[in-house]
Amino acid sequence: MRDSRLDQLAYNLVNYSVRVQPGENILINAKGDTPDLVQALVREIYKAGGSPYVQLIDPAVSREIAMNCNEEQLTIMAQHEVELMEKMQGYIGIRAANNINEMADVPSDKLSIYSRLYELPVMNVRVPKTKWVVLRYPNPSMAQLANMSTAAFEDFYFQVCNLDYAKMDKAMDSLVDLMNRTDKVRLVGPETDLIFSIKDIPAVKCAGLRNIPDGEVYTAPVKDSVNGVITHNAPTPYHGFTFENVRLTFKDGKIVEATANDTERLNQILDTDEGARFIGEFAIGVNPYIRNPMKDILFDEKIDGSFHFTPGQCYDEAYNGNKSSVHWDMVSIQRPDWGGGEIWFDDVLIRKDGRFVIPELECLNPENLKG
Repeated sequence: MRDSRLDQLAYNLVNYSVRVQPGENILINAKGDTPDLVQALVREIYKAGGSPYVQLIDPAVSREIAMNCNEEQLTIMAQHEVELMEKMQGYIGIRAANNINEMADVPSDKLSIYSRLYELPVMNVRVPKTKWVVLRYPNPSMAQLANMSTAAFEDFYFQVCNLDYAKMDKAMDSLVDLMNRTDKVRLVGPETDLIFSIKDIPAVKCAGLRNIPDGEVYTAPVKDSVNGVITHNAPTPYHGFTFENVRLTFKDGKIVEATANDTERLNQILDTDEGARFIGEFAIGVNPYIRNPMKDILFDEKIDGSFHFTPGQCYDEAYNGNKSSVHWDMVSIQRPDWGGGEIWFDDVLIRKDGRFVIPELECLNPENLKG
């Protein structure tokens, strides 16, 4: 018996997120075991008049490739993927790994060239040139990360992913407008006091068109404007290893000191290239149903009352000139149960302890986004 919630999700992805039009080519890239959703997506793409293309990828096989990869091999792989991507008008990426730490034992030098020579060239075509959306798929591994039963997690998942994103989209307009008028941002919290400028860098709302689940408004700091200290209280996975208590010190935009539960590994990633020690994104999370981290960035970066700060590559839509093969969303939660915190725009307090406190932004508080 088919799950009607899955059919609804597939319909939303095809008709709202990617907005498939007749004659368009749509690539479904599925990592892990996702047959039910892939089949539902194929049906919906055909109904919309598009042509579905499917890639089924086993994360354990990807690990084996990465373990001993070489530059010539990765260049050929990237050329093949780029050629395919250039023929697509849309992209739906599904992630359903049974083990988020699958890449944890891949040597750092291999991970670096795998990211730089294979993943980045493909992303540089997919992101600016296709209508794309990326999502996770509910499985026992994700339920375990969320400390929930599989059945309870599935209920949570569909509640989050089938949210009324059109309503959220409208509510975000006021925050976008305010960010576009803001120069100086200050972030304050436990072991955090950071100042930077977002002047003249566009704010972009994310309400179901690029990520499912969704719920953030992002921009980027002026590249050399970041000064101070930030300590992230949410766990932050990167290439199969989960970092805890990441503390970054900035001077004129650059990370000059970085510590965590594995300081050496953290700094190896930040030394991947010149841009990895500068910030490519600042975003505010507002999804009312996502409350706590589950070591999955597509969920964690949308946590109600959170923000994230991203070493590495910026987005073209909020361009600050920073380029890197790294794009690492690091999350901080500012609700009272996580230590509290404040966000200031041009010396005006706009959010305190995870709740918006000025009238024009109250529409983004959780009780106003649910339902």
